[in-house]
Formats: sequence, structure tokens, C-alpha cells
Amino acid sequence: QVDDTRHFRIGNEFVEKYGMKNIHRSDGICHQLMTEAGYVKPGNIVFGTDSHTTTYGCVGAFSSGIGYTEMASILGTGTLWIRVPETIKVNITGKLPDNVMAKDIILKLIGDLGADGATYKALEFAGDTVENMSVASRMSMSNMAIEAGAKCCLFRPDEKTCEYSEVKMEDVDWLYGDEDAAYCRTITYQAEELVPVCACPSQVDNIHPVSELVGTDIDQVFIGSCTNGRLEDLAVAAKILEGKTVACRTIITPASRKIYIEAIKAGYMETLAKAGAIITQPGCGLCCGRSGGILCDGEKVLATNNRNFLGRMGTSKVGIYLGSPATAATSAVYGKITLPK
Repeated sequence: QVDDTRHFRIGNEFVEKYGMKNIHRSDGICHQLMTEAGYVKPGNIVFGTDSHTTTYGCVGAFSSGIGYTEMASILGTGTLWIRVPETIKVNITGKLPDNVMAKDIILKLIGDLGADGATYKALEFAGDTVENMSVASRMSMSNMAIEAGAKCCLFRPDEKTCEYSEVKMEDVDWLYGDEDAAYCRTITYQAEELVPVCACPSQVDNIHPVSELVGTDIDQVFIGSCTNGRLEDLAVAAKILEGKTVACRTIITPASRKIYIEAIKAGYMETLAKAGAIITQPGCGLCCGRSGGILCDGEKVLATNNRNFLGRMGTSKVGIYLGSPATAATSAVYGKITLPK
């Protein structure tokens, strides 16, 4: 049997050897904790050994994923060579339809750009639709910027950012694109024209409107991950599932312990439990094939995480669809992909 807990022992030995003080055991996903716990602030430059480090762009930080060798360079020399990326600006204006979430926007963009359409470029989001978004919604979008190959993702900090990051506006009001900034490309969306979409097996840029997929049988729904395991995501799921019973295996995994507790206090967890959902401890969960819910040949899952590659949630013959929490929760009621209304 594989020694599945070895990394805990190795980690504990590392902590003791170097006297590390900021330790999070089972507190949640690193990409949620970095901003939630205040380690990353607007204007910071951050590198992490995981591609979804782009998440911290939600608060106006330059954050990017790197390899272990590059991290060794940082730890050993305090330096890292990096090329300044060109920027693709994405303007979104108008009011989103009630059944469209930030997840639908970023999936739509990834489909339009392609999985390599923003390679080594920055994605900068602007427009009144973005300004009206919560920090959590911006996190969902910056988290998936890497799925188009982006080096980083940037949102201009505002009062919501400052409240979340516990900083003063006058200290971060310099973080915005210059009036004469040169962009390698500008993409514009009208919010009212956007619709719920899914990434279909087995590529993140294989995007189709949910309306084209209605009726597709699914064996499981997963709501969680560093993309969509936040309080507003659980709130949406609870609202849809209130008074209903799920028709397929449904797994709920909060992104952090803090979110878990907040969701309990708000009554979301009770609603989800009464609907028949399985609620797990905070963490990555099924996104990376952990914590139960592994699927078998021929099974299909509709999930809210960021990748649907072959073998990610079970065998290479599992079909993974990616959608918003609204699409996922609605589909859980019927056991089929269903358009949220």
C-alpha cells in the first residue's frame, strides 16, 4: 500500500527544522488562503509552484505559476528572470443575465482564445460588469486565466478589494492601466449577450452553450475547488437546491475552513445536506482526484473546477464537463445537464 500520508510527515519535519510559523493544516486550498489570510496584497509580485497562482490577480497582484527549478532559484538567490508580458484587455459591459456567472464568462473567453491564445500574456479585465463583481467572482476568473495560457491576470483594485484585503485605497490607487497603454489585443463582451456554457470533455477550450447539452446524463456533480468553492458559490447552490432532492451523487467541498464555517452559519450547509449532498472537508477534493467521488469508465461528471483533462477524476474514460455552480446545482436536481433559470 502506498504511504499516502508521507507528505504530512515530511512537511512536519520541514516545519520543525526551519521553525516555520505560518502553518495551515487542513485549513483549505492554498489559492484561497493566500488572499483570504492576507498573505497576498494588491500590488504584490507573487510566484508559486502551481499554475493556478494566477488567482491572486483578483486583488491586483502580479501572480504567476513557476516550476520547482525556478522556485529553487528564488529560494537560493532571491532572484528570478522574467519577461514582461504583453497584455490582452478584456472589456465587459452591461448587466449579466440572472443565470450567468463569472465562471461562464471565463469559460467563454477561454473558448474564444483557445487553450494557448494568451500564452505568456497578461489578461486585464475592465468594464462596468467587472466593477460590479464581487472579489470572489473575480477570483474565479483570474483562477482560470492560466487555462488560456496567461502568465497572469489583473483586476484593478477598488473599495471591495480594499475591504477584502484590509488595505487603504490611497495605497493601491496607482494599480491601473495607463490611459495610453498599448495592448496586443482588445476583446469586448456585452454582458446581456452571454449565456451559461460548459467546457466539454476533454479540453478546457471545448466550450458549448448549456442549451446545446441539455439532457446529457450525468452520474455526479462536484461543487468546489479554488475556482468555485467560495461562499457565494455555496449560496447559489443552496438557493437552487432548497426544498429539492438531488438525483445524482452530489459532492460539496468548501475552498477553506473559514468559508465552511460561514456557510454553516448562513444555513447553506443544512440546505445542501437536506437536499442529499455529500459535504466534505475543505480542500482541493475531487478537482485533483482526492476525497472520494472518483469515477469509473463511462461515467460523466459536471464539476465547477478548472480542468477536465483525461484521468483527472478517475479513469481516462470518464467524461468531465465544467460549468458554473448554478449550472451544476440545477443539473444535480435532474441528474442531467440542465439550463439554470
